[in-house]
Amino acid sequence: MKSSDNRITQFVVVGGGTAGWIAAATLGNVFKDTDVSIEVVESPEVGIIGVGEATLPHFLTAIRNLGIDEVDFIRQTQSTFKWGIEFADWAEKGQSYFHSFGKIGRQIDGHDFYQLWLKARSEGDSVSLMEHSPEGILAGQNRFFLPHKAAQTPLAAVGYALHLDSTLVGQYLSRYAQSAGVKRTEAHVESVEQDAEGNITTLKLKGGESVSGDFFIDCTGFKGLLIEQTLKAGYEDWSHFLPCNRAVTVPSAKAEHTAPYTLATAREAGWTWRIPLQHRTGNGYVYCSDYISDDEAANTLLNALDTKPLGEPKVIPFLTGVRRKIWHKNCLALGLAQGFLEPLESTAIHLVSRSVAMFIRHFPDRGIHSTLVDEFNRRMHGEYAEIRDFLVMHYCTTKRNDTPFWQFCQNMPQSEDLQRKLAVFKASGTVVPGVEVLFEAVNWQMVLTGMGVVPERYNPTVDALDYAALRASMAAGKAAIEKIAATQPTHDEFIERFCKAPAVTM
Repeated sequence: MKSSDNRITQFVVVGGGTAGWIAAATLGNVFKDTDVSIEVVESPEVGIIGVGEATLPHFLTAIRNLGIDEVDFIRQTQSTFKWGIEFADWAEKGQSYFHSFGKIGRQIDGHDFYQLWLKARSEGDSVSLMEHSPEGILAGQNRFFLPHKAAQTPLAAVGYALHLDSTLVGQYLSRYAQSAGVKRTEAHVESVEQDAEGNITTLKLKGGESVSGDFFIDCTGFKGLLIEQTLKAGYEDWSHFLPCNRAVTVPSAKAEHTAPYTLATAREAGWTWRIPLQHRTGNGYVYCSDYISDDEAANTLLNALDTKPLGEPKVIPFLTGVRRKIWHKNCLALGLAQGFLEPLESTAIHLVSRSVAMFIRHFPDRGIHSTLVDEFNRRMHGEYAEIRDFLVMHYCTTKRNDTPFWQFCQNMPQSEDLQRKLAVFKASGTVVPGVEVLFEAVNWQMVLTGMGVVPERYNPTVDALDYAALRASMAAGKAAIEKIAATQPTHDEFIERFCKAPAVTM
């Protein structure tokens, strides 16, 4: 076994925001009370984009693993709860569907519930798939749940995430990380020095100071100061798969009632989001500039608001894709420096947490073994590709042809993996598993069913079950969910009672 003389003892994170402080907080927690130093260099000249303000359940797991009190985090970040996403006007105008977290129904004699539902549907049962989803029913009733009363009920395994203020999240994690010994330096990086092998050695700061390190984490946003401008890692452009290339955002006043889900509404040249927080509402329009101008997009967004705007619309250009080498030499890229997938399924913060966890799993020494780097990059590229295909699926299955954008989507490029997944699903309702599984079979089933994609048949082995008993079991499960959901407090009542944020002055 090799000695630890070559171990990494100096980490430098360039850029703050959510990505930078997730990295610093996680590393600070891992190396607390050791001689490993972690320093965040945060420029006062660079603002935070903060496009996404919605998360997946995995983020709460990461917060809990840091030992952070969930209730305090929710209060301090003005968070609300999220059961999933309502998609309006995606399959056809005037239609909507819900994509929730968690499972739907339960297996019977080893049969996947979706196959049981397909069987019931073929027998004339008109109960929708989401009527078997606890999260879907709670969202439809604008309710949240009392976790201590959920044991031994259909709510015991529900999954939820958060809507949050990304600026406040960065500030919260900054305080947490610094309490764990992370050093914060407020300065602008003017130049980067490298050794003979191309590894980064030193950052030259505005004002004449410098910061040296063994390993650097690039959280400098789209420009990728370290990973691209310095190390030339390259970027894989996926705009041919996902043509939306701009977002216009604007906050608006707090809604009278805060819905426990994100609303994603298909528009003329893309889609808008509405994310309710405790102190305001987050709004944005993701669109393709080939089909609509920035001014038209901003007007569309403003006209769609259901509360008063709290500022002027801000346009953010982006290029969908991923860095060819996410980890290159002694530098790891995170957040927008790593890549960008539009926030349709709220995957941005997940990819940051996932990358940090994967890096720790493949943790190097200063020698940085290429095998670890290659495996990390392979796994993360696989994750990006599978999320990309999941997003493309929302577009390519549409029946809309009312605008040039949606006409394009009906014939848009698809990866071979996605083509195979869709073909297998249409033939049998079966979902081909991916290498890196963020979205499981049930997620594909919910979205494809919502988009009106119906398999040609169910698995014939289901016919071995007694259908009368099957239907009675499914009806009993649905009734049990509805009964327990009706006893839960509304979303607003739950927040007011258990995790209301301190009052803020807007």
